[in-house]
Amino acid sequence: MTRQGVAEAHRVVVKVGSSSLTTASGGLDADRVDALVDVLAKHRGGGEREIVLVSSGAIAAGLAPLGLRRRPKDLARQQAAASVGQGLLVARYTASFARYGVRVGQILLTTDDTSRRAHHRNASRTLDKLLAMGALPVVNENDTVATDEIRFGDNDRLAALVAHLVRADLLVLLSDVDGLYDGDPAAAGTSRVAEVRGPADIAHVKIGSAGKAGVGTGGMVTKVEAARIAAAAGIPVVLTSASHASDALAGRDTGTYFHPTGRRSADRLLWLQHASAPRGALTLDEGAVRAVVEGRKSLLPAGIAAVEGDFTAGDPVELRDPAGRSFARGLVTFDAKELPRLLGRSTRELARELGPAYEREVVHRDDLVLLQP
Repeated sequence: MTRQGVAEAHRVVVKVGSSSLTTASGGLDADRVDALVDVLAKHRGGGEREIVLVSSGAIAAGLAPLGLRRRPKDLARQQAAASVGQGLLVARYTASFARYGVRVGQILLTTDDTSRRAHHRNASRTLDKLLAMGALPVVNENDTVATDEIRFGDNDRLAALVAHLVRADLLVLLSDVDGLYDGDPAAAGTSRVAEVRGPADIAHVKIGSAGKAGVGTGGMVTKVEAARIAAAAGIPVVLTSASHASDALAGRDTGTYFHPTGRRSADRLLWLQHASAPRGALTLDEGAVRAVVEGRKSLLPAGIAAVEGDFTAGDPVELRDPAGRSFARGLVTFDAKELPRLLGRSTRELARELGPAYEREVVHRDDLVLLQP
């Protein structure tokens, strides 16, 4: 797809950041929310175009009601703010979209919901059904229960993964900056990067982090990373400001357009690579590394030299080479406490001694993804 084809994208994921929805001191800005909804409703038409909204703002919306001046650093107060703010955020979206007769459905996700096979399938099915029934899904990280170990880290990354999950034709990332610049946007002599065809196009660009408002967690660095994830999965991305959302959805020359750089892969493997938090690690011998990397084989007990961590069957784990370098990630089929007595032994031997249930892979190749070097 070229930038001119953006206007024809049928299924679109739009992500908006906290700074575009709230005041600097916390609390929702109703006018900003309504302005965004006006744009999305217009470009959604009568339902001819499907839109999924990934919205930050729950924690920020809960700051003022709880008497907090800035986003707290401790997890417990973040969760408390999210608990208050999430209800306010969805209520505001529900009321605003109701002006156009559009129903809103809320989806709250953690990485646990998306890296495990059954949970991932449920998330995909729910989103597809909401869209099929004419509702507009509003997705956010479930900050009220997410721990440091099971967080996406930022909603930009979440948006890229949701775009892949729903097989989107386009991802639009909205913030308070109208695109990627080759320097500080406020400095003289800098210019907007109109298009990115690959990493080499922005290798010279110094990318900044979160702004001074203190209500969000991202910044340009997380947006560029999200654009990279989506583009590598075959999804074009437009990065611009919330005030230019209408132009972006219409395919006009605004913001920065990231061309697709790869093809779509299995949904769950993208989540496994970019969203899962490993609960442990398996160190492989050289033969097992070659089998996994070059032969694309499953990991068997015979090729494992060491086990680290406290994990259970179904958890994501890192695969490491003998030098300790992480080269892959997969879903393990055994508990950590079961593995030590299995190491270095063939599945046939284990089945003969322990029963047929032990004649299986430790990580199946369908649940394994190689990490980029």
